[in-house]
Amino acid sequence: MVGTPPLVNMSAIRVALGTVELHLPGVSSLKEKRHVLKGIKERVKNRFNVSIAEVDLNDTWQRATLGIACVSNDSRHADEQVAKAVNLIEELLDGSIIDYRVEVL
Repeated sequence: MVGTPPLVNMSAIRVALGTVELHLPGVSSLKEKRHVLKGIKERVKNRFNVSIAEVDLNDTWQRATLGIACVSNDSRHADEQVAKAVNLIEELLDGSIIDYRVEVL
């Protein structure tokens, strides 16, 4: 029998959104910045179940803002995944984290 699929309980969905502002002092061009960020983003995606993208400061050589998102049914899990992703970024970074924020919805 073909029927409509069961509805998803939207109150069970939790999303952790993080932003990480980076300082990249060794970068001397946008091309070099893209190369550095590509490596960081690939490592984070491969290690954690998160989405990550450059979301601001796109035309600034030595600064970048990355957005990280994790969807889960547990807010603590989603928050921990984003925090672990930020820790990995800090390990991989030849620079520093200027600011970091996370919000769980």
